[in-house]
Amino acid sequence: MARRDDVIAFADELLDLPAYPDYGPMGMQVAGADEVTKIGCAVSASLELFERAEAAGTDLLLVHHGLLWDNEPRTIDDRMRRKLEALFRARATLAAYHLALDAHPEIGNNALLARELGVNVDGPFAELGVGGSLVEPVEPTAFTALVAAQLGREPTAFLEGPPTVRRVAIISGGAARYVTQAAAEGYDLFLTGEPAEPSLQAARELGIHFVAGGHYATERLGVQALAALIGERFELPWEFIELPNPV
Repeated sequence: MARRDDVIAFADELLDLPAYPDYGPMGMQVAGADEVTKIGCAVSASLELFERAEAAGTDLLLVHHGLLWDNEPRTIDDRMRRKLEALFRARATLAAYHLALDAHPEIGNNALLARELGVNVDGPFAELGVGGSLVEPVEPTAFTALVAAQLGREPTAFLEGPPTVRRVAIISGGAARYVTQAAAEGYDLFLTGEPAEPSLQAARELGIHFVAGGHYATERLGVQALAALIGERFELPWEFIELPNPV
């Protein structure tokens, strides 16, 4: 058992929230029980997640995509009411970590994706992502197959770059617009979560490989690493609540 506020303060400091202004309040979004006995983590807040947390006796939920965003209505409509009712029944605290969790150099989505794909990180890319090199260059189809194997889904791939891939830039989620910067910085391949409508022609015109592995699929690792670290620090059990999403 641990004090909720101690756990949240640890996570906030670890991820350096002030360094990553976001599209909504990050950290604790909904307060639950004062004490934490079990952690659940997931990619996105949803009614189904809250119902499963209640059934599992989870009293702290860590998510990448939270409930509260600056560009969404502030009205508590029927949909939001149902979500909050489920969260209140569970007496679970909801904490969200978005851009700061993407960017963390050790437990961030991008750093962990690079590790899983054999990309040796040279440094940050576009502040939120990472850039690095493969030990040995590979054919673009081989790298795309590795992405598919690691993420468990077939990526969208526009293979319009050089015959082999050595330098790779990664930003998880919805970051298709950064393909231009990746090309300008000399990367052979840009990996993100979702394509945008211009992505194919942009890759073709820029001569770069563009691979989109899925928004959900590219953002599963960070919340798990955060939950594991908190679990070890505070001696708390944790579990990843899988809610598959084809996007």
